[in-house]
Amino acid sequence: MYFIGIDHHKQASVMTIVDKDGQELKNGRVLNLREGVKRFLEGYHPFTAVLEAGRSSYVMADLLRELGGEVKMANALQVKAIAHARIKTDKRDSRTLAHLLRADLIPEVYQRGEWNRRAQRVMRLRAYWVAKQTEKKNKIRALLAQQKEEIRVEVERREEGLFSGKGVEFLTKLPLEDPDKMVLDDLIQGYQEDQAHIKRSDGLVRLLYGEIEEASRIDTVPGFATTLSVLVAVEIADIKRFPTVGDLHSYAGLIPSTYASGERTHHGRITKQGSAWLRWAALEAAYPAIKKDLGLRVLYNRLAKRKGANVAKIAVARRLLTIIYRVLTEKREYFPDKMKISAA
Repeated sequence: MYFIGIDHHKQASVMTIVDKDGQELKNGRVLNLREGVKRFLEGYHPFTAVLEAGRSSYVMADLLRELGGEVKMANALQVKAIAHARIKTDKRDSRTLAHLLRADLIPEVYQRGEWNRRAQRVMRLRAYWVAKQTEKKNKIRALLAQQKEEIRVEVERREEGLFSGKGVEFLTKLPLEDPDKMVLDDLIQGYQEDQAHIKRSDGLVRLLYGEIEEASRIDTVPGFATTLSVLVAVEIADIKRFPTVGDLHSYAGLIPSTYASGERTHHGRITKQGSAWLRWAALEAAYPAIKKDLGLRVLYNRLAKRKGANVAKIAVARRLLTIIYRVLTEKREYFPDKMKISAA
């Protein structure tokens, strides 16, 4: 068996091959193309390779599997903690990865399937367009706040939403002077274009909802509708990869950080490590959930009085993930009267 450490970059990678005794057999820079990688690995089969998880890492991982190898993806932060070096080069990094792999010291991350990755890209695209639209809304509000008093009063008197169909029509007719009028028209046009992109993305999300069985189960949990249900299902991917509900909480970064020294233990803010998207979805669903579910509302109100609204919101988000964990592991819908769950 040969062990290959790969310092992967967008255009090319540096690879180091070592044998079972740790002897370095080959080291070099290889373009991330099939023929070049295949040629570099000739004569070194069977092999196990490792590379740090990153945006384009799956392209290399898929290629290595096609060439007959086993592939591991390393948690970049944990690898740095294990093998911190004052001198850092691509060759040193690939060599370090190869030796960690040989010693079975690679902190692995979950490797997603191709279909799941495509679904992730759909959800990321929708989030991108929503963020762009929100940015334009904020710019429009900021622009209006700098106008003459009569225009500001006219905007404040408007009962309907500024960004509804009639609201946008109202904005286009505001008597602003140039260049502010031109700026407003450009922002409105950009807002409408983003809205069209979001509608197309929503169509893709609905298709995913119909294909992902877990999404329909998550949809029965208070606070989750089509989009959040699909997002959570895609981020979790396979509930079996979480042995306990605490592992799911940890993956979402919703557990408190802990510092222990001697007899003193201090719990701080949540770690925010893991899936930022899963954490965001759980927190986003928290307030709608407490309006729909009496048990969650009681939990929120009790903690909000003692520890504040933010701590209470985080606790509700953890509870929601606990419910989702039960729903997915037991393969059923959410029944509030039949599910007894701890406060966390």
